[in-house]
Amino acid sequence: MSKTTSFLMSSVGRKMIMALSGLFLCSFLVVHLYINLFLFKSDYGVEFDAYSHFMATYPLIRPIEIVLFLGFLLHAIVGIWLWLMNRRARPVKYEVLKASENSALSSRIMWVTGIVVAAFLVVHINSFFITSRFLTPERSMFVIVREVFRNPWYDAFYVVALGFLAYHLKHGFQSAFQTFGLRGTRYQRLIDLVAMIFWLLIPIGFAAMPLYFLWAY
Repeated sequence: MSKTTSFLMSSVGRKMIMALSGLFLCSFLVVHLYINLFLFKSDYGVEFDAYSHFMATYPLIRPIEIVLFLGFLLHAIVGIWLWLMNRRARPVKYEVLKASENSALSSRIMWVTGIVVAAFLVVHINSFFITSRFLTPERSMFVIVREVFRNPWYDAFYVVALGFLAYHLKHGFQSAFQTFGLRGTRYQRLIDLVAMIFWLLIPIGFAAMPLYFLWAY
C-alpha cells in the first residue's frame, strides 16, 4: 500500500476527503442557485429555459454531471464510513456526560440531516432532472418547475428538507475548515461569514422558489 493510499485510508485522510468533497458540492449549490434565480425574472421563464436547454445539450456538461454525481456518492460513502468508525470507537454511550454540553446540535444530528438531504435529492432529481431530461425533454423546464411547485405538500417537504440542509451545511462547512486547521485563526470571522452565506442564505434562496410559485401562480 502506497503512502498516499495509507493516508487516504487513515482517519485524517477520510476527513480530508469528506471536507474537500463537501466544499466541491457547496460550489455546485452556488451555480445551481444562480441559474434558478432566473425563475423569478418576469419573462415567463424564457431566460431560465435558455439556461436549462444549454445545460441539457452542451457536450461538456455531461462529464461535469458525472463528476458531480461521483462527488455526491463519495461524500455519502465517506460520511457513512466515518460515522461507523466513530460508533466502533465508542461502542458504549456515555452515561454521565450530556451530549448538549459537549457538542453542538448540528454536529449531533449530522447523520440525520445527511439522510434527509439524501432522500430530498432523490425526490428532487426524479421531479426535475429525470422528468426534463428523459420523460418529457420537449417540455419547458419553467413549466415543469411551475407545475411541481403548485403542489403545497411537495412545497412543504421541499422547505422542511432545506431546513435540514441548512443544519447539514452549518456543521459541515465549519468542520471542513477545522479539518484544514483554519478555525481559531485570524481567518475565523471570514470563515464564519462565508459559512453563514452557505448554511443560511443559500437554503433561503432555494426555499423562496416553491413559495413564489405557490403564491404567485
